[in-house]
Amino acid sequence: MNFASLSLFTQFSLFFISSLISSLGIFHIGKYLFERFGLLDNPAPYGHKRKPVPLGIGSIFYVNFLVLSLFLYPLLSELNQHRLFIVLVLGAVVTCISFIDDLDTIHKFDRENKGNIKKTAEELGNMRRNTPFFVPAKVRLMMQIGVGAIIGITSIKIGYISNIFGWVLYLDQYYIVLGDLQIYLIPLIFTIVWYVVVFNSVNWSDGVPGLTSGLSFVTLLVMAVLTLKLYLVDPTSPSQVNSTFVLLCLAIFIPSVFIGWLYSMKPLVLLGESGTMFIAFMIATLAIIAGGKIATVATVLGVYLIDAFYVILMRLYNKKNPLAGDRIHHLHYRLLNMGMSENFVRYFVYSLAFLFGMAAIFLDKVGKAILFFVLIIIVVFITKILSLKK
Repeated sequence: MNFASLSLFTQFSLFFISSLISSLGIFHIGKYLFERFGLLDNPAPYGHKRKPVPLGIGSIFYVNFLVLSLFLYPLLSELNQHRLFIVLVLGAVVTCISFIDDLDTIHKFDRENKGNIKKTAEELGNMRRNTPFFVPAKVRLMMQIGVGAIIGITSIKIGYISNIFGWVLYLDQYYIVLGDLQIYLIPLIFTIVWYVVVFNSVNWSDGVPGLTSGLSFVTLLVMAVLTLKLYLVDPTSPSQVNSTFVLLCLAIFIPSVFIGWLYSMKPLVLLGESGTMFIAFMIATLAIIAGGKIATVATVLGVYLIDAFYVILMRLYNKKNPLAGDRIHHLHYRLLNMGMSENFVRYFVYSLAFLFGMAAIFLDKVGKAILFFVLIIIVVFITKILSLKK
């Protein structure tokens, strides 16, 4: 059987099933290995009474994607092979640096006190400097900027932005030539900003077990619906090439995130920086390739895009470092501090993300604009809204 001759739907189904099976196997093996080598979190300083669980197992996302990409590569056009190569190289960089940061978290506690002292985020941050795996925040930020810059310089870049209000902003009018490279300046800047925002928004949602993976799962599902819609309604060659690449990548990646979500809900594992950052990288990259549908993906992630800006403003208002850890102002912490259960927080965020994601695909620009402002009100004033019912 010539696999390349099969329909896109058949290829998608086969990769999806294969990824579901391989993800189950890899996560099971990874959980055993992480426990065997003591790569566990320390829940006591955070006030959790559960036993330690594997931390940083989200690095398996990249392993599974890499293995199945070896079978995907021959099926792609030359352009998409180039894109896949860039995704695999940069994905490896993001995962490796983030996994080092996970090792820092694993080893950052004073072994003499066995983690029995509950510490603030600032105190935990100071303890990191005494570990052999410390990755400074500036290095992580430079990694995010570097990834965005490389994507922006290569063929994967933001050429235009269409937003929920209906207008389109074209960004490829100004460029410079360096040797064989033609660098578009405004797309480069927008691409870097896009990656930094997505990296940090997804990472900052990691405060309740299963919240980040579940939110990402919803985001990827919405992206799949959007891409399928584009594939069916736009028969032009560039759109078909883009949609094919995104759909087949999603066929591999969605099952992994789904399995990771199931494992982290209880939690049996913690995805760690390596998991959340690779997820963020894939979401940011596939959103660009899917016809520049930045606004739609931003709407799905709008809960935590808005939350990120809210937290930064609140920390600046309180004269604190806006990029430091925060266990007060993030949406999930505000809801938890009101007495809401973790399940309520998870499904509240999932529901908002799915609702606004579907709205971004199917509603007209007026409906999208209204829902966007409603989302801002919900995220910023949710604690006041819920307190009125007490």
